[in-house]
Amino acid sequence: MILRRLHLVNFKSIAAASCTFSPKVNCLIGLNGMGKTNLLDALHYLAFTKSHLPITDSLAVRRGAESAVLEGSYESDHGDERQLLLQIRPGQRKILKRNRKEYGRLSEHIGAFPLVIISPQDYQLILGGSEERRRFLDRQLGQQDSVYMAALTQYHRVLEQRNSLLKARTASPSVLEVLDLQLDQVAPILYERRQRFVEDFVPLFQQYYSAISGEQEEVRLSYQTTLHSSGGQLLEALRAARQIDQALGHSSVGLHRDDLLMELEGELIRKVGSEGQRKTYLIALKFAQYTLLSRSNPERPLLLLDDIFDKLDAARVERIIRLVGGSDFGQIFITDTNRKYLDEIIESWGEDYRLFEVQEGVITQTAGDATE
Repeated sequence: MILRRLHLVNFKSIAAASCTFSPKVNCLIGLNGMGKTNLLDALHYLAFTKSHLPITDSLAVRRGAESAVLEGSYESDHGDERQLLLQIRPGQRKILKRNRKEYGRLSEHIGAFPLVIISPQDYQLILGGSEERRRFLDRQLGQQDSVYMAALTQYHRVLEQRNSLLKARTASPSVLEVLDLQLDQVAPILYERRQRFVEDFVPLFQQYYSAISGEQEEVRLSYQTTLHSSGGQLLEALRAARQIDQALGHSSVGLHRDDLLMELEGELIRKVGSEGQRKTYLIALKFAQYTLLSRSNPERPLLLLDDIFDKLDAARVERIIRLVGGSDFGQIFITDTNRKYLDEIIESWGEDYRLFEVQEGVITQTAGDATE
């Protein structure tokens, strides 16, 4: 998948912008707060119908405007052109059209325009709570597996009902039994796919970490769940915890409490890792995510790199540039405040690039082939 053109109106700080992109590398240079990340977030909105940041849709619309419009013209890996139009209207339903035909449900769109982003906000994968790491699993699996997405939606719908009854102290044993049976029905689907994903994911992750770090450190990643012994079956655990759950007012067991254990040299990386090691760990996670997504999706994902070189030594930066410049990665969008790194990237990739300057929401192409 390649994004050929992007047109934005009233999206965040960008009043209006039209850009034509290189099929390989696109660099966005500018000071912090000038709008570089906003452009990347527009691409995330087009892929997932929501921001990569923890914000409401109202903050995606430029102040004083009634709505934001995002239009993307893509070329699939099979050569056909695909048009996307997303209209964001605060307080109203978003409108998403593909080739001028509106989606019935936004969830039908997820996975059709695959994308992987690495940004400073992703540090919460390592430093934050287990919810962040489950979201990472769910986003990856949701892009490549419609069965998983349907099971996850069903699980959270039933879990929300169960927790509401527990919190209100109105849950009878018979009603809880029905809900627990419904959770148990979809739990093995989620468990099996998460387990299989991690098994496929870990070797790639370790390979990327080794390549970026120069084989200097040993890292591990493992799937943590209470359901390993039951093979994903949840009913007996829910029944055993029912009395405790009624006292707590929420569900204390289940796949909504799964986690990923992230280790460096046998210790939790969030406790012992330096900033450079944590960033290397994060980038290796996302590169492995990209590779698995490329294998499972008929379209090669876009790769968005938002200010990833900060806190990394020159050797690690050089290895990352060499990796993403290879044939394993497709179209790339990179933001940075430091022109030095972008010039190194451009030099290593020859003429197949475009460079844009972003200043106070205005995007101007300053270098690269300007032809269609």
